[in-house]
Amino acid sequence: MKNLFITAAFLSIIFTSCDSNDNETTNTTESTLVTSSNTSGKITYLDLLSASPMVKSFTVASLDAEGISYNSDTDAIIVASRTNNKLETYTGIKNAIKAGTDNLVLSFSSLGSEFTNARETAVSGDIVVVAQDQLASNGMVNKLFVYKKTSSGFTLAKTFTTDFKLWGIHINGNDLYAVADLTSDIVLFKDYMSNATGTITATKRVTIAGLVRTHGITYSAADDTMILTDVGSATSGTDGGLVIIKNFSSVFSSTMAAGTIALTNQIRVYGPNSLLGNPVDVAYDQVAKKIYVAERLNAGGEVLTYAYPTMSGDFAPTNIRLEAGVTSVFVLRK
Repeated sequence: MKNLFITAAFLSIIFTSCDSNDNETTNTTESTLVTSSNTSGKITYLDLLSASPMVKSFTVASLDAEGISYNSDTDAIIVASRTNNKLETYTGIKNAIKAGTDNLVLSFSSLGSEFTNARETAVSGDIVVVAQDQLASNGMVNKLFVYKKTSSGFTLAKTFTTDFKLWGIHINGNDLYAVADLTSDIVLFKDYMSNATGTITATKRVTIAGLVRTHGITYSAADDTMILTDVGSATSGTDGGLVIIKNFSSVFSSTMAAGTIALTNQIRVYGPNSLLGNPVDVAYDQVAKKIYVAERLNAGGEVLTYAYPTMSGDFAPTNIRLEAGVTSVFVLRK
């Protein structure tokens, strides 16, 4: 697949190497961006610290994949395959780059086809959680599948049924955050692994003022920042947005259950210059202060990069990369 870049007068087309801000010291040795697609059967890999960053594209065994993540210690990428309804692991990415190989061999996958219509994964240590959105093929059941990964595969440890439609999820320590699709809400499951298999009850659910339909979610404990995407109407290519909530821990804790996080607690990126239509996933590099978005609708799929905003506005992305069918983005920084 050719990697295409769009330029415009208001856009910078050069990837900026990740560095520390004025108040932060880092010994970064690796910064990597990976993406998945639901139309191309490809994943991409980008070394953000390279002097000349170049996107590497690899064919995988799943035409339709969601919820990508990358572990540089094992040089392994995990995706939730919507083609095969399994968690899949592909290894040897760096060797494939050196060898000029354009495909990756499946190393191992989960044994059964426990889920269908996967929308996201969340990874913490040896735990991988898959969010299943309701569909006729799964009996219209929204469910979280919790896997433990080993050196040779995945073991299904628990399943949790939810009473709302699932999309984005994020693990922070022992807690799991989820977006409630078709709503403006986010949900917290505190100490989620202490629950037995079955229906799981939300610890807290709150509404985000001014947000139409949540999809992507990521949280940085390092600077206590929550970032959400708003896809608005699924058919509109101009009504999407980003919502950034600084000091999230205190904002969330001070918001009562079923309450609302006010506009005054948000930094919002909306408008025609933002090029956000259906931003389905988001990743955040808190050191480089960059936000990466999987924009699914416009141009058939784009990876958009934004400088971290300090105020609300209609900000243009600093970089646009065409990525057919892009469904998920993930940033690894070490």
